Amino acid sequence: MNSGLLPFDEALAALLAQAGTIDGIERVDTLNASGRVLADDIRSTLNVPPADNTQMDGYALRSADVAGASPESPARLKVAQRIPAGHVGEPLAAGTAARIFTGALIPEGADAVVMQEATRADGDDVLVMQAARPGEWVRRAGEDIRADSVILPAGTRLAPQAVGLAASVGLAHLPVRRRLRAACFFTGDELARPGEPLKPGAIYDSNRYVLVSLLRGLGCEVSDLGNVPDSLEATRDALRAAAIDNDLIVTSGGMSVGEEDHVRAAVQAEGELTMWQIAIKPGKPLAHGRVRRDGMSAAALAASALSGVPMAVPAALPGDAHFIGLPGNPVSAFVTFLLFVRPFLLRLQGVQKVEPQALALVADFDWPKPDRRREFLRARLGESGRLELFPNQGSGVLTSTVWADGLIDNPPGNPIRRGDTVRYLPFGSLLG
Repeated sequence: MNSGLLPFDEALAALLAQAGTIDGIERVDTLNASGRVLADDIRSTLNVPPADNTQMDGYALRSADVAGASPESPARLKVAQRIPAGHVGEPLAAGTAARIFTGALIPEGADAVVMQEATRADGDDVLVMQAARPGEWVRRAGEDIRADSVILPAGTRLAPQAVGLAASVGLAHLPVRRRLRAACFFTGDELARPGEPLKPGAIYDSNRYVLVSLLRGLGCEVSDLGNVPDSLEATRDALRAAAIDNDLIVTSGGMSVGEEDHVRAAVQAEGELTMWQIAIKPGKPLAHGRVRRDGMSAAALAASALSGVPMAVPAALPGDAHFIGLPGNPVSAFVTFLLFVRPFLLRLQGVQKVEPQALALVADFDWPKPDRRREFLRARLGESGRLELFPNQGSGVLTSTVWADGLIDNPPGNPIRRGDTVRYLPFGSLLG
């Protein structure tokens, strides 16, 4: 391993240790809560189902009335009532059955349901051609959820099905953490915005579009400060502006040690750098730090500048802003965001389980010359059920991130041979 580089696990643990949960709780409409993080435990106020009901279309009856029933010797019962879902039936007399439909309440006196496929209508009667066990095809009250039980713990990031669960117990509003405020800017005089003419030596800026989209996909309120000139003063100005009312500043580029790489020095001048350079490939020049706030909100600063009148306004957020500096190469920025920024953002919002799902899959390729650093290789699941490797693993090859559907997490110095089992991180578990 390269001297002075932090191992991946150590770096991630150190980063997450600094991610205290943000202040601020909101109550939002349950219909709009998907993707938000619960601030409190959610308890059910009722049983689900609230009463015994049928899982099937069929006939509710007393199991004792059809004991020994078979196709050769069916039991004949009078159909005394019809119970659609949403309606309450009458108590069921012995020797009778109730025609019942999925979700309808089991009438008093019945203890089982026979599905309609095991019956035959005969005028006002039904012929039941199989015996029924007590409780057969009956959903019991509270079978899914018990009243006063915790159905969703604090720190849950609400998936659509979790929102549906909250709605199923009648909750119209949910307590969630406020949205995280994230600012981002990008360094490099060579960067051009799509739509502009491309001058000699320039390249179109893709990182801005990738990282802003990733931040928004994680539910952040994003302040996009665009491209910043390659100078120490301009970078310091951008950090000061970004820190005022944002929880986190994310940058791309300028984290190496070249004469035109100013982000590291700017962070040290405006705050502190707590971590720098990780033993991974791609993505070695990754950093974490903090940037001081100066006590005036961005809105107040803008108003002050326009009016020419100095203003003394409290900071929008207390304390310092977190800083994460990502590499400038497109693949490096993308991969390090997924591996470090995503779990950091989730932990800031109170989510405790931030590790992505890993799968053990078989490689359909050879990787004979591994790096001394821990590698994250772009790969996808082929039709054979094995992993295929993108042929060019360069950190500037953004096409690899579109072609792939996940990353192979390869230990330092570990060669891979076709048929080996590897650790695979699907993008599905890294992007949400």
